[in-house]
Amino acid sequence: AALQDNLDKKLFGQHLVSRVVVKAVRGFLNNTNTKKPLALSLHGWTGTGKNFVSKIVAESIYKRGLQSKYVHQFVATLHFPHAHSISLYKDQLQSWIRGNVSICPRSLFIFDEMDKMHAGLIDSIKPFLDYYELLDGVSYRQAIFIFLSNAGAEKITEVALDFWRNGRTREDIQLTDIQNALSVSVFNNKNSGFWHSTLIDRNLIDYFIPFLPLEYKHVKMCVRVEIESRGYTVDEEIVSRIADEMTYFPREERIYSDKGCKTVDAKLDYYYDF
Repeated sequence: AALQDNLDKKLFGQHLVSRVVVKAVRGFLNNTNTKKPLALSLHGWTGTGKNFVSKIVAESIYKRGLQSKYVHQFVATLHFPHAHSISLYKDQLQSWIRGNVSICPRSLFIFDEMDKMHAGLIDSIKPFLDYYELLDGVSYRQAIFIFLSNAGAEKITEVALDFWRNGRTREDIQLTDIQNALSVSVFNNKNSGFWHSTLIDRNLIDYFIPFLPLEYKHVKMCVRVEIESRGYTVDEEIVSRIADEMTYFPREERIYSDKGCKTVDAKLDYYYDF
């Protein structure tokens, strides 16, 4: 219930995300006989809410959220920077996952910047995501894996724009309109950590979740919530001014914010003497 409530109040313009994440996480946590870990792959442009959603998922499961010792975050450019060290990274990654799931079966692993990860590296965790009852005496079936990536964002925008140009609302978009095309796009993207990945090939990722590009009205919603969270009364003139300062695409229609809500926080600092 807290997961649903937080997504409803704090995530804007992402009806697919709210629906799929709540259904997937709730169903997985309530299932006493899972056959494999839960694997969610979140895709979309910067600032559309991917990190935010993974944070909310962590907070809905663990008392300390992302600060919990059972939540493990990996950032591709920080933890796996060198292409020549892939073999070492594979060993370290397997060892880290094995060790932590041995301590807590309900561990959460978040992989950020999947689009910047070296191809082939993520395949090293394939055994942990597969349908094994035990691996060397350890069960991974209660673990959760969340992947965050900008890869596939073009495909998501393409679908959203088609709906817009045909006079249909973004809420008309269904997961079936995007999911298959999204997984194929990510699988064939040479600049993605999922390039020709066995995780996709073997259908080990349960949901490819598209984050739609955010519109002007969604940026304004983000600004209002951020102002309120800082204890200030919402000034609609400032809300509009910040939303107007954002840049939008495509160049002709200017429908979607190219940074989503990512720079809202910094822009607010300029208007308020905090």
